[in-house]
Amino acid sequence: MDKKKVIVFTGGGTAGHVTPNIAIMNALDQERWTFHYIGSHQGIEKELITNNGVPYHGISSGKLRRYIDLENIKDPFRVLKGIWEARKILQSLKPQVVFSKGGFVSVPVVIAAKTLGIPVFLHESDITPGLANRIAKWFAAKIFTSFEETAAYFPKKKTYVVGSPIREDLFLGDTEKGKALMGFYDDRPILTIMGGSLGSKRINEAVREVLPELLKEFQVMHLCGKGNIERKLEIVSGYKQVEYLHDELPDILAATDYVITRGGSNAIFEFLSLHKPMLIIPLPENQSRGDQILNAKSFAKNGFCLFLEEKNLVTSSLLAHLRKLQREANDMKQKMGEYDKKDAVALLAAAINEIDH
Repeated sequence: MDKKKVIVFTGGGTAGHVTPNIAIMNALDQERWTFHYIGSHQGIEKELITNNGVPYHGISSGKLRRYIDLENIKDPFRVLKGIWEARKILQSLKPQVVFSKGGFVSVPVVIAAKTLGIPVFLHESDITPGLANRIAKWFAAKIFTSFEETAAYFPKKKTYVVGSPIREDLFLGDTEKGKALMGFYDDRPILTIMGGSLGSKRINEAVREVLPELLKEFQVMHLCGKGNIERKLEIVSGYKQVEYLHDELPDILAATDYVITRGGSNAIFEFLSLHKPMLIIPLPENQSRGDQILNAKSFAKNGFCLFLEEKNLVTSSLLAHLRKLQREANDMKQKMGEYDKKDAVALLAAAINEIDH
């Protein structure tokens, strides 16, 4: 048998920069490929990757801030240190390819790979590329995007629109198991609230402010982020709160009727693929580069969601949008079913398998 090839994945900062990498790993033949991951020392990617049994290598990384901060002075040195550390790791592993999902930790890895002549593939999830991928595009051999609109930001000759890599296990959830996990057994529809892997303070507050009203119409599953459990609400019937979900997520989503979510591309493409009517409340521009707002507007234009800006998020607007979501759910599901979904995981795995052929 031929010697196994090595692929190094990178990306971090949020779960959306990690879970697509896991989806691609699961699609590659483990008899042919050995996986390694380079991420930050303390990022969420470390827990997610080590839980999947993949060797993990931590490096120094600077945060690519868009605001004035004293830490900005130190960050170039952290990035340079990260490049040096990534070079040492890559020289040791000798991978055939590096696959990057973005996030600030990916920049040193991508630059290091280029200096060693290792081809870099990168995937951009959002409509507009993040700062990390705007830097990384100059070092990439191939670039893949989720949205058609995104291709205009990258060199045409090496850019391919493939859609968003969706984990296969999300389609294998069991509705009854999901209901049992949540302790929900009556006829009210299930509303799942996901504020992203780090949670959302404003969405959490708004949901809890209006919880008595919500519980008249829904059973509520609330993923509120680490450290955001409200202990006094743990005894409320029809309301389940957790910090984060791992293996239980497919079953929870199978049982879910409606979703409130941020506008992260990976998450909303997952809900699109699962035909889950969603209300998107994207991160506001003062907390992001505005990418989630653009993602939400694109989905709303196609009839895949309702869209509510955080600045307009109050008790009355949340309830009004959820009632509208219920009214329009069937039309939304029909449009989701008509969406020309590319099998991004298969397309990306095929591109990776072509290396050295």
